[in-house]
Amino acid sequence: MATAADEDRVAEFLERVVTDGGAAVAGLCTSLGDRLGLYRAMAGAGPLTSTRLADRTGLVERYVREWLAAQVAGGYVTYDPADDAYRLPDEHAAVLGDPDAPTYAAGFFTLLQALYGTEDALLQAFRTGDGVAWAEHSGALFSGTAKFFRPGYADCLVSRWLPALEGVVGKLEAGAEVADIGCGYGYSTALMARAFPRSRFHGFDFHAPSVEAARSIAAAEGLADRVDHQVSGAHDFPGTGYDLITFFDCLHDMGDPGAALRHVAQALADDGTCLIVEPNASADPRENATPVGRVVTATSVAVCLPAALAQQGPQALGNHPGEPTLRHLAAQSGLTAWRRVAETPVNVVYEVRR
Repeated sequence: MATAADEDRVAEFLERVVTDGGAAVAGLCTSLGDRLGLYRAMAGAGPLTSTRLADRTGLVERYVREWLAAQVAGGYVTYDPADDAYRLPDEHAAVLGDPDAPTYAAGFFTLLQALYGTEDALLQAFRTGDGVAWAEHSGALFSGTAKFFRPGYADCLVSRWLPALEGVVGKLEAGAEVADIGCGYGYSTALMARAFPRSRFHGFDFHAPSVEAARSIAAAEGLADRVDHQVSGAHDFPGTGYDLITFFDCLHDMGDPGAALRHVAQALADDGTCLIVEPNASADPRENATPVGRVVTATSVAVCLPAALAQQGPQALGNHPGEPTLRHLAAQSGLTAWRRVAETPVNVVYEVRR
């Protein structure tokens, strides 16, 4: 029979699990608020009734009212019964209402459609050891991944990460050749291309729909004259003599990251640099007991590890292999100069050379 102390712990943990369950369901509401423009309509608008918010967004008031009730319950939105009005605090708007803000995080919730949609395939993968390929997910995974990482890249890539690399900014300003591996929708490629108009940028990704999206984005931003995107794997992308080769949150998704790094060693110019950006998580599970660590490790279960296993390569890292493992892989591939150059709550950035 459980002791009183044990019962207290059970009750405490039950409360936590119920809280997590509420957060999981509320995530759908967050995604809806983001995709329907509700947060953007509330940002900076002051108190709004459900009718006014529905008018501003062109949505049905009854649904908007129910959504607002859920937002108040979660502490995302405040409510004043005297005026029957709702308000999105400015501090919350910085996280939910402005896709261009470096603190914007609502994009992550777009991923939920894809993650829950492949639960049955993942269930089977646990039993067979097979993978769940990137392309088996819905388009929400691809757009949601790009949407989630874009604010952090926009905030840090040009202003902090590239300047932290020895001699790279000078090359980019003069005119360099850059390969962006696993480019996805190409936001990272476009950010660099806008900042360094004398350089040429080549985005490579094995997922054709993402490459098509990247081409459209580059064209819409007027970058097609110095940016191109091709469908190609990380282990055989074309070209040599690159001054800079980048991996943004993708090396761990590859079925053979060692082969990718070996190809980098061959494709770099003699004084070229490889930039590797990876999740800020540890190989020690105890060190990931943080909000960011929880997101990273759960995403590894749902997406990263299964995607790597689906490629049937020799090594599936998961998204938290730790710096020593990544450094060892690089050294084995002929990239022996390794330096940790930057860090954010979400990412760690490494400079790698031959």
